[in-house]
Amino acid sequence: MNKLQKTFILFFLVSTTFFGLNNNAFGQKTVIHIEKARVANYDKRLGADVQRLIGNVVLRQDSTLFYCDSAYLNDRLKNFEAFSNVHINFNDSLDIYSRRLKYEGETRIAELFDSVRMIDKTMLLETNYLIYNRNTKMASYPDKGTITSQDKILKSKKGYYQTDKKEFYFREDVELISPDNTAYSDTLVYNTELETAWFHGPTVIRGKDNTIYCEYGWYDTKKDHAHLSRRAKIWSEEQMLESDQLFYDRDIGFGDAKGNVLISDTTNNMLISGDVGKMWELEGRSFVTGKALARNYDEKDTLFMHADTLFLTFSKKEKQAHDLYAYKHVKFFRKDMQGKCDSLVYRMSDSAMRMYVEPVLWSEKNQLTADSIMIAISKNSVDSLVMYNTAFIVSHDSIENYNQIKGKNMTGYFVKNELKSIYVDGNAQTVYWVREEDKTLIGTNLAQSSTMLIRLTENEIESITYRSNPNEVMYPEKELPKDSSRLKGFRWLSEWRPESKADIFVIGPKEIVKPLEEAQKPVMMEDEPEE
Repeated sequence: MNKLQKTFILFFLVSTTFFGLNNNAFGQKTVIHIEKARVANYDKRLGADVQRLIGNVVLRQDSTLFYCDSAYLNDRLKNFEAFSNVHINFNDSLDIYSRRLKYEGETRIAELFDSVRMIDKTMLLETNYLIYNRNTKMASYPDKGTITSQDKILKSKKGYYQTDKKEFYFREDVELISPDNTAYSDTLVYNTELETAWFHGPTVIRGKDNTIYCEYGWYDTKKDHAHLSRRAKIWSEEQMLESDQLFYDRDIGFGDAKGNVLISDTTNNMLISGDVGKMWELEGRSFVTGKALARNYDEKDTLFMHADTLFLTFSKKEKQAHDLYAYKHVKFFRKDMQGKCDSLVYRMSDSAMRMYVEPVLWSEKNQLTADSIMIAISKNSVDSLVMYNTAFIVSHDSIENYNQIKGKNMTGYFVKNELKSIYVDGNAQTVYWVREEDKTLIGTNLAQSSTMLIRLTENEIESITYRSNPNEVMYPEKELPKDSSRLKGFRWLSEWRPESKADIFVIGPKEIVKPLEEAQKPVMMEDEPEE
């Protein structure tokens, strides 16, 4: 008997005494009856109280029967050692087989050695060394065991089995093998009747299409349901879902995540986070809400986008993301581009982003508005954009003056994320403050045309080409007609512009801070004379 086996025996003896689980507490007797033996005699060489039993030996204590080919029975200590074809039968509900057995009648603890098999109605346990306590109905193995329960196989280095509750407790190198997946854990509890496993340590469940990880939770192997927590995550080759708590139904491919939800899409370099998330794998859709945030990153910069709810659609087979839908209070920030709208669609197949319902796009000095805006992205940079209906571009010329371009539809073209040209189609109008190189004002240019092409350099208008029916007038500063410095529909929305990734969570307009010299100017009372 090695040191590990002695330690396990001591543990069972101490726990039995501590909990008062002795034979008197259960009202049981320690008498061991010889039911059958072909030969029975005393051999002084074995001890004064030891009886040798040979041939088809059957011993009984209470209702438990012990079968073997031969045995040494100590009448005084009420112990015996059995050899070859050992079989213990407990009320026809549990059977244990081995090649050798040591049994203590007082403590009702059995030690079984070599090719041990424990069988009940729900499982088969196989190991080379097993300790069974009849009082506590607890079986344990200290060094490697395999359990077969219906179509599932469980393996571990150490294990305990509560036979009355049909519950296993596994420790170290635990492996649960099912037809569709395999679970690996440090600590696992498994009920053979409920076919449910509880995880109490780092656990990995590998399936055909994805892998699950958690550090606490339970898994119903019959229904294929998992309730996970503590760093819970599900991932495939392209995507990963993480959260504080996660429910997953593998049969219907449904996941319900709560707390610090994070969806990662490596194919499209996208991260989506929030407080609550749901996923329908078979339908190819998922959503996140509650401080929902999408991050689209590349080597140069990251686009941060917030909305009340973010929806993500993906292919059912490849699990590749297709479209991102953002609904209500959409705002996004990137160093070279910012925007807001009510709803937005980003189609990953053609790298196109569409903004709907009062969209505003800011690019460097320019503010762009329309009924809807479509942005085409190429190689992680803005390539072009199309503004549909009541398109309007505004840029600051000075504190009071704004350059303006208005038309039915507009198409803008970018080079290295800088707006270089604008084509205005339908009722094109401009207000442009013309200046010398030293910024001295020359005059104000008012123009109208059916269509026009505008070229820009460093976000400043360089030239305007009128394509049809032009009407252009240059006014000196003091001769500019009243109310002509603003085109109809003019709005300057700087208070809505997100200036950092934190601003995308601000639903309303930001408070505009006045310049220092204006803020310090004394307020004149109505009856106070002006100096």
